Amino acid sequence: MSEWKEMYLSEITTKIGDGLHGTPMYDDNGDYCFVNGNNLGKGKILIKSDTKRVNESEFVKYRKPLSDKTILLGINGTYGNLAFYNGEKCILGKSACYINVSDDVDKYFLYYNFLNSDFQLFLDSIATGTTIPNVPLKGLREYSILLPPLPEQRAIAAVLSSLDDKIDLLHRQNKTLEATAETLFRQWFVEEADAGWEEGSLLNLIELIGGGTPKTDNPEYWDGGIPWLAGGDIASNHKSFIQNATKTISTLGLDNSSAKLLPKYSTVISARGTVGKYCLLSEPMAFSQSNYGVKPKIDNCFFFAYLLINHVVEELQSSAYGSVFDTITTNTFNDIKISLPPEIAIKKFEGAVSLYFEKMLCNKSQIRTLEKLRDTLLPKLMSGEVRVEV
Repeated sequence: MSEWKEMYLSEITTKIGDGLHGTPMYDDNGDYCFVNGNNLGKGKILIKSDTKRVNESEFVKYRKPLSDKTILLGINGTYGNLAFYNGEKCILGKSACYINVSDDVDKYFLYYNFLNSDFQLFLDSIATGTTIPNVPLKGLREYSILLPPLPEQRAIAAVLSSLDDKIDLLHRQNKTLEATAETLFRQWFVEEADAGWEEGSLLNLIELIGGGTPKTDNPEYWDGGIPWLAGGDIASNHKSFIQNATKTISTLGLDNSSAKLLPKYSTVISARGTVGKYCLLSEPMAFSQSNYGVKPKIDNCFFFAYLLINHVVEELQSSAYGSVFDTITTNTFNDIKISLPPEIAIKKFEGAVSLYFEKMLCNKSQIRTLEKLRDTLLPKLMSGEVRVEV
């Protein structure tokens, strides 16, 4: 450890600067994106549908000295988001800053150092403002880093990035598997639907189950062994398997409330507020009254039911109503009319797509394991507690 040196961020960077504090002239047809802190995440600049754009003259006026040694950091509002700059056509807003890393420092090592909880705690300690917190650049420059020699920096970053690469590959595999299953659903039940199939209600094919919440003032009802989903849990796992919940309830809480336990592979969908977020259960779970559980009326055809929800979700969302919160009810589902395939076709389809979803769940479990490994290794590697052979 004697060759590791404690250094300030200002000593291992060539420049730390913030983005534009004024307002550029936006141009919907511009080639350059106006990037803020909320456009940064998981090492990438995220261009969203509502991201504003500017033309080249505005870019020339407000551009910053960004390069392939630049790390971008959110510093205003929701601070701490991170991204590498990879030549994207963009200008920075005031809620993002740029950190240009010195040539004798590995930018990937520094990025992983920033992912460490110590860095987030440091940002919390220097942030100013209560309504909209802001990280001052002066304080940021005084962040202290334990820096190993460059070869060891690269070796540490390689270990962590290999885990992230595997995680990213599994995420991309799952997107491909989901897209393939959706394509097959459209092919079987939309494009090649039999004209002789009867028309009926969505509720002819699925069963809706209401949720519930045990009394919150009874501690015996909570912190048990049954995952209990709130709307936020479902939204953060939208179009995916959900493997854990923020809260759990006890068997006593389940038995003494309107909460229901849904079987593995059931679908849950948000019915109030952010309507139309849905996910698959990786194990039996309960859920709040702001959501619906969805079970197939044809035995064990859970993935057909999930893809059916996927197929009609936009119609459900457009039918939502409410003066304060958007809401969908049993009537909303009942009013949606669809062609009703015969049971034999649904069961055959279920057999065709089951392997896709089982692989998706296997991948999700691997992702969870790899993320835990990475998060465990990260602070140990950054402190030198665990060393990497160079």
